Amino acid sequence: MGVQPPGRCLDKVSLAAALQDSRRRTLALHADCVRALGPDLRVPLSEELNPPLWELGHVGWFADWWIARHPQHHAGVQADPCAARRPARQAARGIDADALYNSSTVAHAARWQLPLPAPDDTLADLQASLDDTLSWLERADETDQGLYFFRLALFHEDMHAEAAVHMAQTLDIPIGPHAFAGAVASEAAADGQTLAVDATEVELGWAGDGFAFDNERAAHRVALPAFRIDAAPVSWARFLPFVEDGGYLDARWWSAAGWDWRCRTGARRPRYLEQRDGQWVQRRWGEWRPVQPRDPAVHLNAHEAEAWCRWAGRRLPTEAEWTAAAHQRGWQGMTVWEWTASRFEPFPGFEPHPYRDYSAPWFDGRPVLKGASPATARRMQQLAYRNFYTAERNDILAGFRSAVR
Repeated sequence: MGVQPPGRCLDKVSLAAALQDSRRRTLALHADCVRALGPDLRVPLSEELNPPLWELGHVGWFADWWIARHPQHHAGVQADPCAARRPARQAARGIDADALYNSSTVAHAARWQLPLPAPDDTLADLQASLDDTLSWLERADETDQGLYFFRLALFHEDMHAEAAVHMAQTLDIPIGPHAFAGAVASEAAADGQTLAVDATEVELGWAGDGFAFDNERAAHRVALPAFRIDAAPVSWARFLPFVEDGGYLDARWWSAAGWDWRCRTGARRPRYLEQRDGQWVQRRWGEWRPVQPRDPAVHLNAHEAEAWCRWAGRRLPTEAEWTAAAHQRGWQGMTVWEWTASRFEPFPGFEPHPYRDYSAPWFDGRPVLKGASPATARRMQQLAYRNFYTAERNDILAGFRSAVR
């Protein structure tokens, strides 16, 4: 599927710089939270959020768990995930870091009641973790196997930074330009412009050198009939007529699950939108701004995307269709995460990597999202990447494009 982007093939020198760049972004977003929430960083219990102090500790713990504390980190995907770990640095202070920060064993709701270390101690642990990671990186083999866990730790921290951007939007926290590490200038496509894709075969997944997440393997080919697809994600100019036409109140356009979500939530419009004096406005990180009609419609969940498609006589593309179209001239993407009609399932030949809980627990029917958002680090933007959220999530920077046979 083309050349693996530089972010997936970073050498030791570039990887060290990227780890430090990611940490600067983490700390800048943390500072935004402190300014808005105060030093105790209290946030409400929500399925969409994690306590910010827990997030900081978890990021450092994760890198330690797979690098500084793992005796086989040099073995990459062949490392034994159950190997006995070296003691965590917090143990010297009588703190069981694994009982605090292991997301595989610490229930989400329990994270609000944990006896977390003080903010200054958490930040000190975070810096010590980075120092150890960089020290081990200096001694690592310059191979995909030797660098696997360093790249994993980098992308893990990048993902948590993006989650912090989502949290800031949910809580009306103002954030600075550092939040949008993946923003790129893109000329807006004409509304409704489509691309014709002839019958073809497309390769899904990644089989080349460099880093790959386990759910991207094994690469395989999928045959597709001809179809047409939007050249760019659906804009507000295209989506809002559905709202104004009463689409949120008309069960004809919704799946059973989607209509259940709409009735439970009482949604009558997209999240963060209001109509004031006949003009649509959108709340963006604590500030109300006029909706820009040509911008991609965003903070939509999969149910809303499907409902619009039915109303418009179209449908969501499959993951394979999205991937095939992304190679076409005129394609415009990487502006929002994009819902697809495909379920997040293992590819043929899937084998879990040592971080067992990255993919396999989520093969539960949730949709695949493709693309990236302005909050996605540029080094993570890869056509093979498969994101996955439950269908009702509308706190993320997600939209969609539509297709038709």
